[in-house]
Amino acid sequence: MEKNKLIQRDISWLSFNARVLQEANDPTVPLRERIRFLGIFSNNTDEFFRVRVATLKRMVEYAERRKRLNMHMEENPQNILEQIHSIVLRQQTEFNRIWEGVLKELNADNIFLLNEKQLNPEQQTFVRTFFDEQVRSNVIPLIIENLPQMPYLRDKSIYLGVVMRKKDDAYQQKYSLIEIPVGAIGRFVLLPSAKGEQNIILLEDVIRFNLPIIFSYFGFDYFDANVFKITKDAEIDLDQDVSTTFVEKIEKGLKNRRKGKPVRFVYDKDMDAGLLEYLIRKLNLSNKSNIIPGGRIHNYRHFMDFPDVFTEQSTRNKPFTHPDLKGAIRVTDVMLKKDVMLHFPYHSYDSVIDLLREAAMDPQVTSIKMTAYRLASNSKVINALVNASRNGKEVVVMLELKARFDEEANLAWKDVLEQEGVKVLLGVPKMKIHAKLCIIKKRVGTRTIQYGFVSTGNTNEKTARVYGDHCLFTANRTVMADINRLFNYLENWKLGTSQLHLCKTLLVCPTNMRSSFEAQIIKEIKYAKAGKDASITLKVNSLSDAKLIERLQEAAEEGVKIHLIVRGIFCAILDKKKIKHHVKAISIVDEYLEHARVVIFKNGGKDKIYISSADWMVRNLDHRLEVAIPILDKNIRKELKDIIHIQLEDNVKARILDKTLSNNYVPTNDKKKVRSQIETYNYLHQKTI
Repeated sequence: MEKNKLIQRDISWLSFNARVLQEANDPTVPLRERIRFLGIFSNNTDEFFRVRVATLKRMVEYAERRKRLNMHMEENPQNILEQIHSIVLRQQTEFNRIWEGVLKELNADNIFLLNEKQLNPEQQTFVRTFFDEQVRSNVIPLIIENLPQMPYLRDKSIYLGVVMRKKDDAYQQKYSLIEIPVGAIGRFVLLPSAKGEQNIILLEDVIRFNLPIIFSYFGFDYFDANVFKITKDAEIDLDQDVSTTFVEKIEKGLKNRRKGKPVRFVYDKDMDAGLLEYLIRKLNLSNKSNIIPGGRIHNYRHFMDFPDVFTEQSTRNKPFTHPDLKGAIRVTDVMLKKDVMLHFPYHSYDSVIDLLREAAMDPQVTSIKMTAYRLASNSKVINALVNASRNGKEVVVMLELKARFDEEANLAWKDVLEQEGVKVLLGVPKMKIHAKLCIIKKRVGTRTIQYGFVSTGNTNEKTARVYGDHCLFTANRTVMADINRLFNYLENWKLGTSQLHLCKTLLVCPTNMRSSFEAQIIKEIKYAKAGKDASITLKVNSLSDAKLIERLQEAAEEGVKIHLIVRGIFCAILDKKKIKHHVKAISIVDEYLEHARVVIFKNGGKDKIYISSADWMVRNLDHRLEVAIPILDKNIRKELKDIIHIQLEDNVKARILDKTLSNNYVPTNDKKKVRSQIETYNYLHQKTI
């Protein structure tokens, strides 16, 4: 495919983050949620620099080597980096504007974010006491100007760069760094406040206020302190030393990640010029290092956990029990009789925990096997599996150590599980295990009964409250046979992929999912050429695979109706004059994160419907173990199609996806307003009445 037929992936991702910023700017969104979206935007941007910008910088170095060798590269990574820098600066300007507006609204609601210079006498006394009792022992200042090299600075942390001097002697000064101990204390400190008010101070400002105490030893009487942060390359390079175990390689990779090259330096624009020059020099930064001036506050990702000081109550609907499971004594008994699909976060995740707890206690259950990618910090899922092992069940957990930014947590879970007798699988070299699977076996008389689930989302009860996902509870024999084959592969991957090729019902990456979807697209094209109604509906997080995008373009050209719901990366250009009337492409960004993957082919009137763990990206389809499961129950098929239809009708939170990357909202055109997440909740909830 010609490269000008695709939107560049990283530029498309920045367009998605702009949609997050739109939510923070939307006056109809509750103030607490607008602050949360600012935090999400900030966290997204940090991860983008850690991963994508770092990768592009590596590509620049590689491109320079290839240029010296007279080798050709299709894309110029330096050009992409320059585009990114320009877009990020514009977005940061918009972020700052929105934040100023949010501050005014907070003040109008009698919520005040004070700095160290705005405290009344009572608050000053409180801050001194709070510092002595809570903060002092967590603060370790580093006097840096005489150090031979810059001390190790953590990614994800914020630092105060401090200039100290005597007012009557400008030449006698020192530089110091203080890491803000957010992890130990929290970012926000509630201050004594007048009735009807709530005053808050940030932890860095508590430290600023107490600088004369921290540095009393030196006798300085002038202090200037400004916040900065660095973002580092987060890629883990796994060495090829055959004498080290995979776990040792991950642990070594994590240590090396901490030493990663800085890819961004963000600082308070009011920072002392001498200290700024010193930091840039000592950190070996250059004009290509994304040195970005900002405001007084950094690391807004903590604002996702802004204190609940709002007079306005949360309007978020509470999850409810699926009607088929409501009042049931055991989840297991229901799913052995019929398939049940849970739609999170509308349905309660407790049903998943209940299923695992039942299996842990059931004397007839002999084994539980499950994949785990990202787990909650105090995981009820792990607790149930540990109890199952204690009760004598065979428990096998495929724990993906390569889940980016969850590597350390998963290493810790590995130790917990193994100490309890759980068999932990650590994956396959050069392949992430991203499929969401569970299979439970029980022995009833002479029969072995198998049941479990296939999900689009992680086995994580915390994120299930805010991520939109689908989870199918099923005892379908052919599905269970395929899940067994998948675990046979995971337990014996050195024997090759023959077990994956034997799967008959599930579509599996990297073996047959791509080819199956491609064949089905070609089939829709044939239906369209024959004058029959043909359509493809696709909901994914990201659409960037060039081959499948090309197939979708061909299908649209032949008259196949294409309906796309893509939350994040969208590289397709499907709004050309010849085909645009056959295509509808939208992105929904709202209170919940749209995380589900759903594929529907018209198939001549006999719809083929799948839910999947895989996005339509090369990494998912060719380099991960992913699964798509066909939905066979007629009631669930209708329910899923109805939910997708509601989302396609969204004209409140849906944005049009096209090559302009304008993120224009879908117009209402005098139609009834449809906010799909609210309508989906109502649609599912009315089934419980």
